[in-house]
Amino acid sequence: MVIWLIGMSGAGKTTVGTRLVTRLKAESPNVVYLDGDLLRDVWGESLGHDVQGREANAGRVSRLCAMLDRQGINVVAAVLSIFPEWQEWNRETFSEYFEVFLDVPMSVLEERDTKGLYQAARNGRMRDVVGVDIPFPRPPKPDLVLESWGPDGTPDALVDRVLAALPAVRS
Repeated sequence: MVIWLIGMSGAGKTTVGTRLVTRLKAESPNVVYLDGDLLRDVWGESLGHDVQGREANAGRVSRLCAMLDRQGINVVAAVLSIFPEWQEWNRETFSEYFEVFLDVPMSVLEERDTKGLYQAARNGRMRDVVGVDIPFPRPPKPDLVLESWGPDGTPDALVDRVLAALPAVRS
């Protein structure tokens, strides 16, 4: 199974993803965590953050997940995922695909701004920031939508909701 966590920068993908993997590994040790930002480091930052670079990176992440899935390895992937065509490819290609959208208002994301991306983009110091000068299309068919902000949006509560909604994970 591939659990695909979608959300903009600051939505909580990494926090939810790492906690989810920890909980899943207690029941099924063959789970790996893939993070879009970390994979860019693994691949040597050979791609830019413009739309073309982001699309190439999306294909790399999806194809890596497909390879792991074919080997019976469960994956939790935390990715920005702005390409509905790759989300559809995932749904058609993976043995099991569960898409979770971490939905957070832009005002909350800008308040969090953990990486300083939004402020840098608003001040003209950075380009190609999703949500500012690259549109973020809402995923058309998520299996679960979570509001990862407010009193019900704590990381552990969100992980509980994902686990409750998941079909049985292969061991």
